[in-house]
Amino acid sequence: MKKTAEILLDMLYPKKCPLCHQILKEKNSLVCPDCFQKAIPMKEPLCMKCGRPVRMEEEYCQDCRSGVHHFTEGRSIFPYGEIWRQSLVRFKYYGCREYGDFYAKAISIYGRKYLERWKPQMIVPVPLHSRKKRMRGFNQAAYLAERVSRFTGIPWSDNLVIKIRNTKSQKKLNASQRKKNLRNAYLVTRKITGFSVLVVDDVYTTGSTMDAMAMCLQEAGAKDVYFLTVCAGRA
Repeated sequence: MKKTAEILLDMLYPKKCPLCHQILKEKNSLVCPDCFQKAIPMKEPLCMKCGRPVRMEEEYCQDCRSGVHHFTEGRSIFPYGEIWRQSLVRFKYYGCREYGDFYAKAISIYGRKYLERWKPQMIVPVPLHSRKKRMRGFNQAAYLAERVSRFTGIPWSDNLVIKIRNTKSQKKLNASQRKKNLRNAYLVTRKITGFSVLVVDDVYTTGSTMDAMAMCLQEAGAKDVYFLTVCAGRA
């Protein structure tokens, strides 16, 4: 009965490649072979703080040299571009949740060396305000966090950090406006003294979201706050 239901679901809602959006011929694949070859992860040299690409002679990007970030360290798996923008838009707003399985698998594989070094004890998604979550239908970061937890075995929590203020969209704000927009937006629901926490989200841009998450987690007792995201965009 279960197998019949799965066959019907595949017929009605066939899985699509997260990058070219064509129907996947292989049922168990997360991405088509051509796009797998094109999905090239970030390569060294990378900023030692936020993981953005830097010149060979640089240890830190200009953003990390000029400002103080509250997170301990972070990395993004892929460089943000038009292909990834379209993919993430479909994932977040058009019901292509299966794309998140590929993103999470990529995070768990290409981020493994960082996870082995950081040794986080818990994975936490960047939360959505309840009103925005109702409108969107789900929290894309929570979907990623749950899948990354499944692939890595690291526990995750969907309610450790909640968003208590419904902020403006960050897309059209500059770095300083983003920081102001997220001030006092998050709340940690319990003490996590001495914990090492990994924050998961879809895109890293200016770092304002990760800083806001890190600040509230550190106030609740977290020792270290790291992050992994699918992509890194321009600051």
